[in-house]
Amino acid sequence: MANKVELYGLRPVRQLNGSPFINAQNRYRIAADYGTSIYQGDLVEPLGTGYIAKHTGGTSGQVVGVFNGCFYTDPTTQKPTFSNYYPSSTNASDIVAYVVDAPDTVFEINSNLSFPNGVAELFANYSVTDTTGSTKTGISYAQLDVGSSGTAGTFAVQAIDISQNPDNNDVTTSNIGVLVRINNHFYRQSGTGK
Repeated sequence: MANKVELYGLRPVRQLNGSPFINAQNRYRIAADYGTSIYQGDLVEPLGTGYIAKHTGGTSGQVVGVFNGCFYTDPTTQKPTFSNYYPSSTNASDIVAYVVDAPDTVFEINSNLSFPNGVAELFANYSVTDTTGSTKTGISYAQLDVGSSGTAGTFAVQAIDISQNPDNNDVTTSNIGVLVRINNHFYRQSGTGK
C-alpha cells in the first residue's frame, strides 16, 4: 500500500532512551534581514556570529537542532508576532527562534524515496532535502534524502527505525515515516565551539 504523502520536516516524537518528548526547546537568535526563510521542522545550524541559520541540505555543517517557530516585533506593524516560520529578510532586531536542541531527541521525517534494501537502510546516515515550506502553515517540506547517504559522521541525521504508523511504514514506496536522530549535532562534538 502506498504511503500517505504528508510533509512536515522533522517532528519530535520521543527521546533516544524511550522517554516521551516533553516539548523541551531553547532560545536562539536570528540576525535581522537574514535572507532565507526557516520553517517549523527545518534543521538549523550555529553561525560564528552568535546567530543561527537554516541548515542547507547536503552540506556537512553541524546541526544545533530543529526550528520550532520564532518571535519578533513585526517591522511594519510594530506588533509582537509569533510565527511557525521565519519569513526571509525580516528587518527586526529582536528575532528569537525556538529550537528543539537536545542531542538525544528522536524525530520523525518522511523519505523522498523508497528504501531499496528495506530495513537494511536503517542505521545509515543521511542528508535532508533542501526545500522550502508552507507560508500558510509555516511547516517545512524537508524530507529524508535517501539518495544522499553513507557512513560519514558529517551527514545530518541517522535513521534508527521505521514509523509504526500504518499509513507511512511501507518501505517499498516513498514517503516512509522514518525515525531519526541528529547525527552531526553541535552539542555532541568535542566542545571546540565556532
